[in-house]
Amino acid sequence: MSGARDVPRLDLARVRALCFDVDGTLSDTDNAYVAALARLMPDAVPFDRRRTARRFVMSLQGPVTSALSLADRLGLYEGVVQAFDWRYRHRGAPLGRQRLLPGVHELLAGLHGRFPMAVVSARDRKGTERFLRESDLLRYFDVVVTARSARRTKPFPDPILLAADAMGVEPDECLMIGDTTVDIRAAVGAGAQSVGVLCGFGRERALRRMGATAIVHETSDLAVLLATT
Repeated sequence: MSGARDVPRLDLARVRALCFDVDGTLSDTDNAYVAALARLMPDAVPFDRRRTARRFVMSLQGPVTSALSLADRLGLYEGVVQAFDWRYRHRGAPLGRQRLLPGVHELLAGLHGRFPMAVVSARDRKGTERFLRESDLLRYFDVVVTARSARRTKPFPDPILLAADAMGVEPDECLMIGDTTVDIRAAVGAGAQSVGVLCGFGRERALRRMGATAIVHETSDLAVLLATT
């Protein structure tokens, strides 16, 4: 059943700006990655290929986050991020044109003018802006923060702090919307509230454990959550 939950936990009066993740929050990239990986598996495997592919991709979140944290402590963060960035930019576009998740365009159109809005993504800038232009979403956002915009990317709070400053609000006045614990961890570190969406790779229990202020099934359910602001 679709809908917003845990609304009482969210301090709506505090929300003055919105920050959106891209993959699994605005775009259906997560399912596209799962489908691409499932297609690489042999037809004769004795298990559900799509389910196994999804579990595999989800399992990568923890190690990547840990690797970035360790690299930062060792003073190697910049080199690691450069390697990730190079790999992202040079891997081509195996997924083709990315689809918007249902209701996202209508959601952003309805929120435009009510809140300043930012994209806060760990993608590279070129790919992020291409997706936003092709999806006709770029006009809704005041700020686009990507992997190299701040000194450190998510799960560190730096991108949200940068977005808040660019939008002229305090970090604790931002609401971060994302589908993974990486998004929620960045929000907690910045002192921002957060909404975990379940239409990407995030699992409700993990998102709550990381500190999500509220949970919605679909990104479009945010319209209900913010209806009283």
